Amino acid sequence: MRDLAGKVAVVTGGASGIGLAMARRFAAEQMRVVLADIEKPALDRATEDLASAGAEVVGIVTDVAEHASVVGLHDAVLDRFGAVHVVCNNAGVVGGSVAKSPIEFWEWVVGVNLFGVVNGCNVFLPTLMAQDEGHVVNTASMAGLQGVGVLGIYCTTKFAVVGLSESLAQELAGSGSRVGVSVVCPGFVQTKIAHSARNMPDRVRSVHEDDDGKALSPLVDSGIPPEQVADAVLDAVTEGRLYVITHPDMLRAAWDQRAALLFGEH
Repeated sequence: MRDLAGKVAVVTGGASGIGLAMARRFAAEQMRVVLADIEKPALDRATEDLASAGAEVVGIVTDVAEHASVVGLHDAVLDRFGAVHVVCNNAGVVGGSVAKSPIEFWEWVVGVNLFGVVNGCNVFLPTLMAQDEGHVVNTASMAGLQGVGVLGIYCTTKFAVVGLSESLAQELAGSGSRVGVSVVCPGFVQTKIAHSARNMPDRVRSVHEDDDGKALSPLVDSGIPPEQVADAVLDAVTEGRLYVITHPDMLRAAWDQRAALLFGEH
């Protein structure tokens, strides 16, 4: 998609971090922007900030883990703008121990990180495919290319998002569709991901001790600004590129680790 002016972008997890940076970058290209987020106060602030900067923007409270909520988002977008062109399935939360986490915590993390992407694709793809124009951007992570012991649940979901995105890109290309796919695999980025337990449901909080973000927080704080990721995403959308890699040094380490594991060199 080369000409973005006047087109419509939907960004989940759009009230902060990478999502908000992508929304701002799309708005700078004269796109109309829909911010979707589960945090209404943060969503209202982000929407007001974008509008005050001159963007045509609307904020819609959305729980990406709930299919019906994403259907409501889709319908609201079409009611408001009559079209949708770029869909960024970006909302995410952190998750740690595979061995020690209760099933309720698994369900929450998988619901947001994986089914948030599944629901976004399931709901929006028919519209994009019918018009034979558009682009899907799925936010994974470098943790979707390299297993990390202290981030096992997070890695599980992000590996799945990578596989989904690669498969979807092949499926669409094989059918002759002009709908593109990108999967974002950043390293550490200055976002609020380490504090994602702020949105943890009470039913999960009651059975899970919130310590998953503590070790991650200083690494996240030392990361690249989210605007750098947003610039790379825009390039991928306009150039039709599948992978968005912002940390090539980390990619090389992940590549070397994968090769060592596959060939039994560990």
